Amino acid sequence: MRLTPVLLKHAELLLAELLRSPFAADSVVSRCFREHRGLGQQDRAFIAETVYAVLRRKRSLSACCLDNVTSRRLVLAALACAQGLNRRELEPVINESETKWLGLAKAVRFDELPAAVRLDLPDWLYEALSGQYAADELEKLANGLNQAAPLDLRVNTLKTTREAVLDALRAEGIDAAACRFSPLGIRLAGKPSLARHPLFLDGSIEVQDEGSQLLGFLLQPKRGEMVADFCAGAGGKTLLLGAMMHSQGRLYAFDIAEKRLSRLKPRLARSGLSNVHPARIDSEHDIKIKRLAGKLDRVLVDAPCSGLGTLRRNPDLKWRQTPDGVAELIDKQASILRAAAALLKPGGRLVYATCSLLDGENDGVADGFLACHPGFAPLSAGELLNRQEIAVYTGERLRLAPHRHGTDGFFAVVMERQS
Repeated sequence: MRLTPVLLKHAELLLAELLRSPFAADSVVSRCFREHRGLGQQDRAFIAETVYAVLRRKRSLSACCLDNVTSRRLVLAALACAQGLNRRELEPVINESETKWLGLAKAVRFDELPAAVRLDLPDWLYEALSGQYAADELEKLANGLNQAAPLDLRVNTLKTTREAVLDALRAEGIDAAACRFSPLGIRLAGKPSLARHPLFLDGSIEVQDEGSQLLGFLLQPKRGEMVADFCAGAGGKTLLLGAMMHSQGRLYAFDIAEKRLSRLKPRLARSGLSNVHPARIDSEHDIKIKRLAGKLDRVLVDAPCSGLGTLRRNPDLKWRQTPDGVAELIDKQASILRAAAALLKPGGRLVYATCSLLDGENDGVADGFLACHPGFAPLSAGELLNRQEIAVYTGERLRLAPHRHGTDGFFAVVMERQS
């Protein structure tokens, strides 16, 4: 598409708002497009891709801006240095001084920038990850996080099969392939709009990252069991668990936010499930939780976390998150895990998971819990998945990363209540 001054201005203004907003980027972008309904689909795609490119590479692009970092310069640097637009393509929107500056910007030697700047990480996050990964591995991880995430689907086995969905999508000319790991996953090339697709409307498919799908296979809920998705949110994993239970038994979907649970309702109606019971709770200590103590077979805790494993789709998180915020989350995660564990009967299974990359939110919380709860024993995530013919190379705990697995970053530990 042809770049115009008006289109560039929209991207510049949206970026300026994103950089000062405390809210998630996707909500800010959605609101902007609602306020500018005259923008066409291609215009919206260009604006969104451009501002997200800046959010992913903000530190290195700021270096390209030299001594004058503005939202306009960041957008132009993203177009020229990250997306590779040439001088002729940019000519309609830049003046003579900007032409001269972009020449200098393209000459910036990225390999000479400080590591945290080159990898587009805030200093505190670079230091934390440097303690967990060797330098070459961290570079691969950061580059993986700076790529746009693919579009993954999960097939609802109550309605259809993966093979049938693949055949239907390919018949329409949609490039679709089975995911590498999840038996229910489909990965699409590109990002076709599926909101009005018959397979989406009838509940045959849901959008869900492949890594997220694997959490269900670690929990392995069975027909007739009592199960809880302790931090259900909008219910993506809840729907997976319900389908794995063949809609038999009782599945609680707990969350503290009514707004998030409200987004589960239409998805639940499409899914065909009848065993899901959404319930808003005030906290992990709600009376609804305490009444179920010692009664459940399986509990999934996909804990609220920094979300730093999802930077491919939420790059703004690395600029909005702080060490103090992570410390508060770690305290909350430990409290939630203790409360969720109390729901299990002897022999019950507990999965603690995050979409974080930080050891403090992952092994730190899990190890702290196990040290204080000798009645729980860890199970091998790798063995559990291998028994289900899911060939993810992992050890005792699940550790997924975009540069290794092509998924969001996920962590999970599986535990069984012994007594």
